[in-house]
Amino acid sequence: MSAILDLDQIACSGNGVEHDIETPHGVLHVTMRGVPKGNRPVILTYHDIGLNHKSCFNTLFNYEDMQEITQHFAVVHVDAPGQQEGAPPFPSGYRYPTMDELAEMLPSVMTQLKVNSMIGIGVGAGAYILTRFALNNPALVEGLVLINVDPCAEGWIDWAASKLSGWTSNLVDIVMSHHFSTDELTENQELIQTYRLHIAQDINQDNLALFCGSYQYRQELDIERPIVGLNEDTVNTLTCPALLVVGDTSPAVEAVVECNSRLNPTKTTLLKMADCGGLPQVVQPGKLAEAFKYFVQGMGYMPSAGMTRLARSRTTSSSSITSMDSSRSRNNLNSLLEGNTTGAMDSQARPQTMEVSC
Repeated sequence: MSAILDLDQIACSGNGVEHDIETPHGVLHVTMRGVPKGNRPVILTYHDIGLNHKSCFNTLFNYEDMQEITQHFAVVHVDAPGQQEGAPPFPSGYRYPTMDELAEMLPSVMTQLKVNSMIGIGVGAGAYILTRFALNNPALVEGLVLINVDPCAEGWIDWAASKLSGWTSNLVDIVMSHHFSTDELTENQELIQTYRLHIAQDINQDNLALFCGSYQYRQELDIERPIVGLNEDTVNTLTCPALLVVGDTSPAVEAVVECNSRLNPTKTTLLKMADCGGLPQVVQPGKLAEAFKYFVQGMGYMPSAGMTRLARSRTTSSSSITSMDSSRSRNNLNSLLEGNTTGAMDSQARPQTMEVSC
């Protein structure tokens, strides 16, 4: 493993201003680092079940190359209701927001923080929430990085299995199997033990069960891949650029590929990370930070940022990866990724989409 979650480091990295923001569906705890810079979007993150913004994203945002990026953007970390550090239990009879309602809470956050637009980074449940938000508010979202996103409603077999096993006695095991494959659970003992203890001890278990239940009963994302030149303006799908990320041994591989098949191929890139399981932002923060840099440059930001170590090591004499004007930066991201392609994909069925090992 190139990176392991350090809970002591997480406890000490409490930079940022915390806010409790009233929304139509309850109070949302957010942490803001930096101040919005002109008309630039903020980077807004949303974590997965069993995590909070620190345990999900600190390894990535503390990484040197990611800190170079955040010099150019303010960052807003959102904690789902009741999932933040030290969150009190909800009162008896409290109804947790649905996934759709969690997405509907975000406009209040942006209004309160005086944010005009955002680039979202979401993992698992957080990726679903940010996708739903972007579908409902396309003008507020300039781009999305979706890690382990699942556009489908939970299948009835999965639902039945969870009902039979019960939330309370096996909640930690259910969450662990959501994050990690069977192989990963047995092979990466240090990482697995760290997260098992975090999920069991640092997150309020009753609150976690409510968040898990909300994700379990999510609705299918009603999105459809447009046919270029025919129905781009009529189908329901993301209109912003999207970078889909999944580890090659993640339990979410099939779900992410399915989501990719429903998005506009001219605006979507699929990044499949080799030697990586369910938490690429923890295990491969450097590679994810670099991919994010080129993704952001594809939107016309940070045009003068230097090439990072990974790009230098992968650039060939024929590539033009150092040219960072916005008209070519998507090609630069593709050039970076294509340097380690693990398998050819049907360019007609999935134009502009690639499966890569980096």
